[in-house]
Amino acid sequence: VKPMTPRCSVPKAVPVGKTASLHCHENEGYPKSTYSWYRNSEPLSPDTKSSAKHHNSSYTLNPTTGTLVFHAVHKGDTGRYSCIATNDAGFAKCDEQEMEV
Repeated sequence: VKPMTPRCSVPKAVPVGKTASLHCHENEGYPKSTYSWYRNSEPLSPDTKSSAKHHNSSYTLNPTTGTLVFHAVHKGDTGRYSCIATNDAGFAKCDEQEMEV
C-alpha cells in the first residue's frame, strides 16, 4: 500500500545553539515507510559522518521514525524542510515548511 502524505512538524523559529526536533509520520503505507528529509530540495544524509557536505552539521536523522533532530542549530540550518515517506509501493511528500534560526 502506497504511503499517504506524511504529517510533518517543523518548528517555525529556533534560537541559535538550541535543539530543534522535526517530525514526519504516516501510518497507511504497507510495508512500513522509511523517511528522508530535504532542506531547500537537497537531501539530508542520514549519515552525517560520511557526507562531506554535512560533516559539520549536528543533526541526527532516523529513517525509521522520521525524526530529524538538530542538537545545536546554527544559521546555516535555516531553510525550507520537507519529508518523503517511501515504501515498496511508492512514496508521498509533505509540503515544505520554513524553519528560521
